Amino acid sequence: MKSLDNIFADPNTYRVPQKYYELMAQLRREDPVHWTEPDGIRPFWLVTKHADIVEVERRTDAFSCASRISMKTIEAEERIHAARKGASGKELMRSMNAMDGEEHRLYRNILQKDFLRPNVERLAAQTEGIAVEFVQRLIDRGPECDFVREISRWYPLRVIMTLLGVPAGEESKLLHLTELLFAPADKDVQNEHGAQEQTETIKQFFDYFRPLLEDRRRQPRDDLLSKIANARIKDEPIGDFEALSYCVTVATAGHDTTAASISGGLLALIEHPQEMQKLRDNPEVLKTATEEMIRWVAPVKHFFRTATKDLELRGRQIKAGDSVMVAFPSGCRDEDVFEDPMVFRVDRQPNPHTAMGHGVHVCLGQHLARLEIGTFFKQFLSRIASVELAGDPVWLESAFISGPKRLPIRFQVRSDA
Repeated sequence: MKSLDNIFADPNTYRVPQKYYELMAQLRREDPVHWTEPDGIRPFWLVTKHADIVEVERRTDAFSCASRISMKTIEAEERIHAARKGASGKELMRSMNAMDGEEHRLYRNILQKDFLRPNVERLAAQTEGIAVEFVQRLIDRGPECDFVREISRWYPLRVIMTLLGVPAGEESKLLHLTELLFAPADKDVQNEHGAQEQTETIKQFFDYFRPLLEDRRRQPRDDLLSKIANARIKDEPIGDFEALSYCVTVATAGHDTTAASISGGLLALIEHPQEMQKLRDNPEVLKTATEEMIRWVAPVKHFFRTATKDLELRGRQIKAGDSVMVAFPSGCRDEDVFEDPMVFRVDRQPNPHTAMGHGVHVCLGQHLARLEIGTFFKQFLSRIASVELAGDPVWLESAFISGPKRLPIRFQVRSDA
């Protein structure tokens, strides 16, 4: 299956979601725990079944997050390693996604309470105000626009920037750095922002957040930056490096995946007009529709875990030290879990998808993402009478986080809006 391995590892594959999902379906049928050896990439076990993804995610006794997070070429890993050596062996950043056990719990707890459902629900009015602003922006751009470039990549960014306490007017800079971090191989990202190494992108993130954290230590405010800046780990002030890493994690994960779910969700509604009509006729299904959009798009394509001991998974012998990739979108289309998994249904219940992970590493901002998506479509459907494609959608060329990067639409505003 060497050619299959290379297709899977090629970022260009993710520009054609149907191609990716056909590949995943083949693996679920023929080799659900597949030893993968792409050219130029360290080999790994590719896990594609829902039950196995959940098991790997939950078994913190057997799988670690610390040594490998996402798929990179050996050449890229060597460049990163060389950059670390040049910085006295220090890591590029300390993401919670690369922490285990007690360390992970301590750092997650810094903002855990803020992202619990009851506290997120208190943000409903604020989020609705931002959604109203962006739907109005859409109307002002009409009757045609590129929904991704004009709306969906900016709306969740504004939400997380507001919560962090980032100065107004800084959206472009953070969007620029996020796209370089998550999709460095995409040619349009390179053309728009200029190609650069991940090490340089992280450095620029740190340079951006450093003065903001220093300001919050001097004068704390009622925002997430202040909570990060003044956090304590085991009764000691959080280190500068850890605080900067935390800011990057929250700022980037806090908008890129939500933007993909919104744009991919709108595309799904356009491609399934009967489902859009069902949602218009039955606004009470907005909650299940939001969940279905997340399942359907599954923006995070994978994370890695490393086996910490020898074990067996679906009959395959995994050795301590082996890399294991959990393919979240494949779990979201598993025929053993979902009825008609390749069908988009806004009233799908139950919907135990894997798009946001499971266990202790489940997405910290999951409730905020659901609020943002549901709130946006509530406003969108209340003011937009009809919407259709005005050109071909284009997906981001990234094997890590991917969604539509171009979504040209044509729409009509409701006469009573």
